[in-house]
Amino acid sequence: MRSSSPIRWFFVPLLLILAFCANAQIIEYETNGIKYQTATRQGLTVIVTHLQSQVAGFGLLQVSISNGGQTYRTVRPEDFHYVRADLSTGALGAGQVVDMLLAKATHNDVVKLVSSYEAALYGIPHMRSNNGYEQRRQNAMSFGMPGRLKAAATASAIALNDTRLAPGQSTDGAVFIPLSHELKNLVGGHIVFQCGGDIFEFNPDQ
Repeated sequence: MRSSSPIRWFFVPLLLILAFCANAQIIEYETNGIKYQTATRQGLTVIVTHLQSQVAGFGLLQVSISNGGQTYRTVRPEDFHYVRADLSTGALGAGQVVDMLLAKATHNDVVKLVSSYEAALYGIPHMRSNNGYEQRRQNAMSFGMPGRLKAAATASAIALNDTRLAPGQSTDGAVFIPLSHELKNLVGGHIVFQCGGDIFEFNPDQ
């Protein structure tokens, strides 16, 4: 009987290791009662959490993204999708979000948006973005505005923007998923984010 080649038995566990790395599990953790999920592909690290508030017909995600790779990476809110067995809904760009909030947002929407987003953002240990909320807030937030105008300014500071991240840079922002008769809340599905050729698929709702 012919014995198995030692080279073959070397490659079997190697292939298993590579398969595991290609489908690495999402890391989940909790801070101050807020649950986060994080994954890394090709040096790009994405952290996602569901925001508890719904604002002006949107379900909200808070995302923080850090480029630890060696190449530039382009991040767009439209590359996030909320997927269920029966539907897939893409997030809106920051400009569309601002226009919609100008049309129908209220003062209460502003309060919910800011309090919910800041609670999620500041719960991430050591997360300080180069192109994120803190920088945008200084430019967009103003006092004494009418409610809808202030809501739009707040959204422009909080919403994830199209961003080209250099190696070592990071950003954060809210991703706005439009709700509808078919999608009344972000329950029963999962989050898919595509950045270039890398696909991040986060676990079902917590």
